[in-house]
Amino acid sequence: MDLVAACRAFVSVSEHGSFTVGAAAARTAQSVVSRRIAALEQRLGERLLDRSSRTVTLTPFGRDLLPTARQLVRLADRLEHEAEAARRRPLRLAVPADCPTAALARLIAEAGGQGVLLDPFPAGPAERADLVTSRQVRAALLAVAPAEATWTVPLGLAVAREPGGGGPIYLDTLRPGRADRDRRPRRVWLQPEDDVPHVRDRLARLRDAVGLRPAQLAVAPTVAAAAADVLSRGDALLCSAAQARELRLHWRPVGELGPAFARGFSLAVADETDADAVRVRRTCGHGIARCLDATESPETPP
Repeated sequence: MDLVAACRAFVSVSEHGSFTVGAAAARTAQSVVSRRIAALEQRLGERLLDRSSRTVTLTPFGRDLLPTARQLVRLADRLEHEAEAARRRPLRLAVPADCPTAALARLIAEAGGQGVLLDPFPAGPAERADLVTSRQVRAALLAVAPAEATWTVPLGLAVAREPGGGGPIYLDTLRPGRADRDRRPRRVWLQPEDDVPHVRDRLARLRDAVGLRPAQLAVAPTVAAAAADVLSRGDALLCSAAQARELRLHWRPVGELGPAFARGFSLAVADETDADAVRVRRTCGHGIARCLDATESPETPP
């Protein structure tokens, strides 16, 4: 006997005072409701309902059992609701704040095709690491050195005017001259996403090696503010080629560092037993690459 279904039938008939109306309210055939209540009475050893009159009334035994039957039905409904919520629990994924909206939308759709409800959460590199460590998110795209990365994004400098010769941009060309004594020298702007040791420190060492001033390498408060200085002051923005195209700037590799100078990303999951997070890592690599502007398809993790 299905105890929950029988109690549901008993509660519905009791509340409506009629087998016909109670069955309709429960969206169940009257004959089925009658059988379920009869089976429940047999199971409990006493009659729950008095059927001797035109209206159905509770027996004293039925009045005593009705509150518990209601509670059982409510608990069963709550269990089903929580089970559905657990199945649909979003997988919160911490992503770089500059991921393009269109690429994120496609990633969400791809994850949905794998049965995963993805909830991207934009955050900076340090915050993403903290969020996954503290399990405030179920997974995060971490900023790592290219040698440790699943996805890499070559970095270069974006400038307002097309560089002559079509070659890379060398940082030493930004070295201030005598004519720059009375004005601010050109800067290289880092985005918050690149304010990580494997990017920032390499550029800082190169800045010092070629004789730039300390202030010529700075972290921009926003990409828009940095791009404005690129356009109005002749500065340069460290970014990917795709982002430079989006900003309508001219992009070249950093001459002293070459094409291997890159951002690196890997996908960390808070719990390796989290099947949804592991599934995203295994099946959504191409979508993640689009979000990161990665130029190479990632290898599928084992």
